[in-house]
Amino acid sequence: MSDAPYFERHVFFCMNKREDGRNSCGDHGAEKAQKHCKRRIKDLNMSGAGNIRINQAGCLDRCEEGPVLVIYPEGTWYTYVDNSDIDDIIDSHLVGGKVVDRLKI
Repeated sequence: MSDAPYFERHVFFCMNKREDGRNSCGDHGAEKAQKHCKRRIKDLNMSGAGNIRINQAGCLDRCEEGPVLVIYPEGTWYTYVDNSDIDDIIDSHLVGGKVVDRLKI
């Protein structure tokens, strides 16, 4: 068995929707952003084993800063507003290896 990770990176999008009316990622475009990111990573041929996995997650416990996503293994947390922000994260961080400071939490 290999010691190499199955995926180089995991990207987790918080999809939480709180029922009590408090701020939550799911109320601020998380599903749309996750689908956009997944589609772009596939289009760049960067998905699948040995590459990048785009996941949905339940509450990541940072909804007050949301919407949020986290990239592992780095443990880099981001917030975003729209697909342009997601594209910056993909192009700079996932493709280029550089953190997007303006979106980092």
